[in-house]
Amino acid sequence: MFTIFPAIDLRGGRVVRLTQGRAESEIVYSDDPAAIARRWEREGAAWLHIVNLDGAFGARDALNTRALENILAAIKIPAQFGGGLRDVKAMRRAFDLGVSRVIIGTLALEQPTLAQKAVAEFGAARVALAIDARDGLVKTRGWAQDSKVDAQAFGRQMRALGLTHAIVTDIARDGMLQGIDANAMADFARATALRVIASGGVASLEDLINLRRGEPFGITGVIIGQALYKNAFTLADALHWVAPETPRRRKPRYCEG
Repeated sequence: MFTIFPAIDLRGGRVVRLTQGRAESEIVYSDDPAAIARRWEREGAAWLHIVNLDGAFGARDALNTRALENILAAIKIPAQFGGGLRDVKAMRRAFDLGVSRVIIGTLALEQPTLAQKAVAEFGAARVALAIDARDGLVKTRGWAQDSKVDAQAFGRQMRALGLTHAIVTDIARDGMLQGIDANAMADFARATALRVIASGGVASLEDLINLRRGEPFGITGVIIGQALYKNAFTLADALHWVAPETPRRRKPRYCEG
């Protein structure tokens, strides 16, 4: 099943969006993350994608922890969560709060045996690999550090250790509303044998249609942030446009704004 994940990025306990992961580009969209989560659930989301930006940047994140708790108490749908999960203990705490899937990136690159341990303890379906790349190379620690590691090679390494799900972000496109490179995402899925959730640059319903065409190659979903928050299209239209049982039955509605 192809899944759309509305994104909720937390910073200082608020819902924000960044452009290309730059902290100075922050735009605040809400002081009430739980209300945003309820909105996406009400509009039909089957999953949420939640990121602790403060944790990813290595900053204090108590406000984000409280926001996460409030979100999980407010919704019934599952949520995947990442940002600053540097050890198995932190993952266990996230699961104890009610998270359905954890996302690891820096940890997997710096301590691959711990990533393997997490899969063994929690199961491959509950641990997703974050591969955040620019020009084909992985970046870590909130996209602030270059690793000089080839993204596809890293994906294959992690697949060999038992990880099966990956969130692949094209940093250069993230938050830019310039469109997602669906062909590159499909190539990545084929090259690594990972089940890819694509992220970075979704700007239109056509992007979603193109990604959905890559489902046979291993693209299983997409994360949408800026396009929803800036009303490029509605979540309802996005869900309709990629639903297998209702392909292209009506003209999409675009929001004004």
